[in-house]
Amino acid sequence: MALKRMDNVGIVVDDLEETIDFFRELGLELEGRATIEGEWAGRVTGLGDQHVEIAMMRTPDGHSRLELSRFLTPPVVADHRNAPVNALGYLRVMFTVDDIDDTLERLRKHGARLAGEVVQYKDVYRLCYIRGPGDLLIGLAQELG
Repeated sequence: MALKRMDNVGIVVDDLEETIDFFRELGLELEGRATIEGEWAGRVTGLGDQHVEIAMMRTPDGHSRLELSRFLTPPVVADHRNAPVNALGYLRVMFTVDDIDDTLERLRKHGARLAGEVVQYKDVYRLCYIRGPGDLLIGLAQELG
């Protein structure tokens, strides 16, 4: 098999500091920060000369990462944050948490708000979607039993 793993999911943000703080509160660890710029980077993305601040956030188990990017140049050209959950394309990241109520209480201090309500799926999960910093859509799941 050629595929080894999924390294990360990229999210473009307005406010890198606020988003780092939010994901730290959720339980991710800041793995590192960097500034990516120059023609070589633009050859990868197809954007030409670019200047981007990035932060790599890692889940506590070490298996998953979010790459948070704040583009300085070129400017952001589209905004998908207010798309409904049935919109085409990448939409959200789902995290499993120990206690959904405690997690919501902590994240509300960082501006999080429920997109709907907390619901229970059978005796398996409690689930909700929240809007985080910059209106990012994030799913939370608590395993039951």
